[in-house]
Amino acid sequence: MKSVKGNSIPWAKPTLFGDEERYLLDALKSTWISGGPYVERLERIIPDHLGVRHGIAVSNGTSALQLGLLGLGIGPGDEVIVPGYTFVAAINMVLAVGATPVFADINPDSWDIDVKEVERAITRNTRAVIPVHLYGNVADMPALMELARVRGLAVIEDAAESAFSRLGGKFTGTFGDMGTLSFQATKTLTTGEGGMVLTDDSDLYHRMLTIRDHGMPKDKRYWHDVVGFNFRLTNLQAALGCAQFEQLDSILTERRRVYERYGSALAHIPGIEMQHFSEDLEPVVWTVAVRLRSDHVTISRDDVMQSLLEKGIETRPGFYTPSDMPLYDCPLLPVSQQVSENIFCLPAYPTLKDSEVDHVCEMLKQILESSHAV
Repeated sequence: MKSVKGNSIPWAKPTLFGDEERYLLDALKSTWISGGPYVERLERIIPDHLGVRHGIAVSNGTSALQLGLLGLGIGPGDEVIVPGYTFVAAINMVLAVGATPVFADINPDSWDIDVKEVERAITRNTRAVIPVHLYGNVADMPALMELARVRGLAVIEDAAESAFSRLGGKFTGTFGDMGTLSFQATKTLTTGEGGMVLTDDSDLYHRMLTIRDHGMPKDKRYWHDVVGFNFRLTNLQAALGCAQFEQLDSILTERRRVYERYGSALAHIPGIEMQHFSEDLEPVVWTVAVRLRSDHVTISRDDVMQSLLEKGIETRPGFYTPSDMPLYDCPLLPVSQQVSENIFCLPAYPTLKDSEVDHVCEMLKQILESSHAV
C-alpha cells in the first residue's frame, strides 16, 4: 500500500499529559533507571485498581504471555488453544516455549474466540487456552471459565487490546488463572513498551517473579533454581506508566467519546459493520475496528484503506489469519478468514477531535459512494 507524507490524521498517537516528563526526570535523577520505586508503584496501583492480588511488570506484552506460559510449566508435548483471528504474539509464545498452538475459530459478531470451537479443539494434550480480547471487546469469559474448570485447563487472558474493559462488572484480565496487559505506545496506558502479568495465585506469582529475573530467587543472588529470562521493565518506563495511570479517568472518558462519535456517524454508512459488544460489556475500545460488508459493497478493503490514506487518513488492516501464513500450519477457519479479509481499523486516540471523527466518516462515505458501492 502506498503512503502519503504528512498524514493529517494518524491511526494512533500517544496522549501525554505533562507529568510523564516530571516523573521520568525524577527517575533519571534518582539513578534508579533499571528497577526501582516506579516499578514497585506500577505493580501495586494497577492490580489494586483491577482487584487482583499480584502484578508483575515486564518488558512488553509478548514477554508477559511467555512468562505466563513458563509459570504454568507449559512446554513440549502440550497443546494450547488460541484464536484463529488474532495478533500473533500468543501463537508465537506458545511456539517459543515448545508447545503446540491449536486454533479455534472466532465468533462472527464479537470477533473473539468462540467457546464452542474451543471445546471442539480440546484433546488429551490440551493444557491451556489463551483468549485474546480484540479491539476492546471481551470473549465470553464466564462460559470459557466454566469449560476450563470442567476440563481442567488453565486460562491466560491476553488483555493487551482490552485493558480496563469490564464484562458483568469484572475487569478483563481478571477472569483467568492470569491475565496479561500491554503498555506499548498505542495502548490505553503506555510506557513506550512494557506489559504486566496479573494473577491471584501467590504460588504462580512467586514462580513467575523468579523466571522474570534470570531464574534467580530474591533471597539468594546468582543462584538459579530454574531456567529464567530477563523480562524486567525499567524504572524509567514505569515512571511514564505511573504518570499515565493518574490520568486514567480522562483517558477512558475520551476513548469512550471517540467510540460513541464513530458509532453515531458510521450507523448512517451502508456496508460498514462495527464490532458487536454484549449488553453486559463496558468496553474500553483500543481501536475502532469496522468490517466492510462484502455482500453490500464492490470495493475491496485494501482499496478503501488506500483511498483514505490519499485523503490524509491513516488506517490499519485486520490481522492475517494463521491459515494464511505457512509458518503456522493452521487449517482454514471460515469465520476467521472472512473477518480477516474485511476488517480495517480507523484512527482512535483520546485527543482525536469530534470534527476529525466526522471527517474520517465523511471521507469513508464518499469513497464508498464514488465506487458505486452503496
